[in-house]
Parts: sequence; structure tokens; C-alpha cells
Amino acid sequence: MEARALKKHIRSSPRKMRLVVDLIRGKNAAEAFSILRFTSKHAAKDCEMVLRSAIANMSNHEDGKKVRPEDLYIKEVYVNEGVAMKRIQPAPMGRAYRIKKRSNHLTIVVATNPNSNLGA
Repeated sequence: MEARALKKHIRSSPRKMRLVVDLIRGKNAAEAFSILRFTSKHAAKDCEMVLRSAIANMSNHEDGKKVRPEDLYIKEVYVNEGVAMKRIQPAPMGRAYRIKKRSNHLTIVVATNPNSNLGA
């Protein structure tokens, strides 16, 4: 069984978010929480929030049964590029430089461990 959660339009560049996401890919959900809690990157907060949502979605798929993070692992996690806001910054001699403020979409898929007894 698996469940997914996604958050769109996160105000961080996809490159910065991928640095955090690569730390938790394929890990146990409980271990991923501890990694995200002690990661000093700002993107770790958004990633932890989406992981909590994915675990709650798994609980909803299991008809309200209590799902422990120790029984789940992160099956897939990926970051896609979102829309970029275009802004203009003043430059010398009356010119203007374009600035792209990037955003991203984060998707996390959690699944039950094959060796856990969640389905039993």
C-alpha cells in the first residue's frame, strides 16, 4: 500500500530543495523525520510538513487505522520546477536586469515496508 502527498509553489529554488530531498530518499519514515529535524536548511521544514501529510494520507487509506512511521519507508521523492516569478532590478545607466524568483513542487510517496506486519 502506498500514499502520496505533494505541495506546490514552494518559494525555494528546486536545486536547494533537491539537496534536502536527496538526504531522505529510500529511508525509513521515522529516520527521515530525525534527519529533517536536524538539517539546517530552510527547505527541510517544507519537506517535513509534506512527509507528515503523506503519512496522514496513508492513515486515511488504511480506514483510519493508526500508522506508525517505523512501518513506512519513502518509496519516491522528487522535486519538479514550478513557475518562476519575473522581477526587474535596476541596473547602471538606466538599464534593468531580469531576476527569476524560482519555485518548486515537492512530491513524496510513502509505502509500507514489505517485512512489516502492517497488513496483517
